[in-house]
Amino acid sequence: LYFVSFVARIVVFDSGLGSLSIIKAIQKISKSEIIYFADQENFPYGQKSQAQLSKIIEHSIKLLDKEFSPNAIVVASNTPSLMLNLSSKKIIDVKPPLKEALKKSRTKQIGILATKSAIASNGLTQYIKKNNFPKKFNFFKINGSDLVNLVESGKFISNKKYCNKIIKKTLKQTLYQNNIDTITLSSTHLLFLKSLLKKQFPTINFIDPSIQVAKKTLLITKNNQSKKNLLKIFATGNIKIFELKLNKIGIKNKVNLFPS
Repeated sequence: LYFVSFVARIVVFDSGLGSLSIIKAIQKISKSEIIYFADQENFPYGQKSQAQLSKIIEHSIKLLDKEFSPNAIVVASNTPSLMLNLSSKKIIDVKPPLKEALKKSRTKQIGILATKSAIASNGLTQYIKKNNFPKKFNFFKINGSDLVNLVESGKFISNKKYCNKIIKKTLKQTLYQNNIDTITLSSTHLLFLKSLLKKQFPTINFIDPSIQVAKKTLLITKNNQSKKNLLKIFATGNIKIFELKLNKIGIKNKVNLFPS
C-alpha cells in the first residue's frame, strides 16, 4: 500500500502588500505551501463600492480555487471581509479583533482603524451590533486609507518622517478627544506601521488580527503539515515594480504574473 500525503496549500490574497502580515503569522505557527496573490490592479479595495468589490473578490476566489485547488483561501483584507459575506468552510476572512480590544481597554473607548470603504460600510455597523457588546463600550471608526497608502507606496520604509506626520494627522485629535486607549488595526496593511504607531502613541494598545487568522488556517491544515514553509507569489499589474517593493522589505522571491 502506498500512502500519499498531501501537503496543505493555502492561498492568501488582497490588493497588495497587506497579505504579508497574515502570511508571516501563518508561517510562525504552521508549515504549508502558501500561494500569495497581490491583486495590484484593483488596489485599493478601500475605495471600491460594494458592487465593484463583490465582482472583484468573487472573480478572484473562483480563479484561485480553480488554478490552485487550495485547502483554504484567506481573504487577507478587512474591507471585503466586512462588506461582503465571505466566510465559509474554505474561506477565511479578516475582521476587527473587537473582543480582544474589549479585554485590553481600560477607558472603554475603542478605535477601529480601517479603510474609507470599511468605515462607511453597513457590514462594520452590523458586525459591531451582532457582537452585542456591553453598552458602556464605545467604538470610533477612524479612516486609515492614508496610512494604507503609506505602506503600499513603500514610504513606510523610505520616508519614516513623512509617515509620522500622516500618522499624527490621522489619529492624534480623535484619540485624545475621545479618550481612546485601544485601536484595532483593521486593514492588514496597517500591521507594517505597528512599530511607528507604537512609537508615536506608546500608551495605546494596537490590536493585531493576524494571530486569529493564523489559528483558523491551522485548524483547516493541521493534518497536512509540510516539512518546511513554501511561498509562491503571483500578482496582477506591473510585476517588476511589485518585485522591487518586496525586495525592499527583504523578500527575494520571484513574482509571477497571475493568469487572469
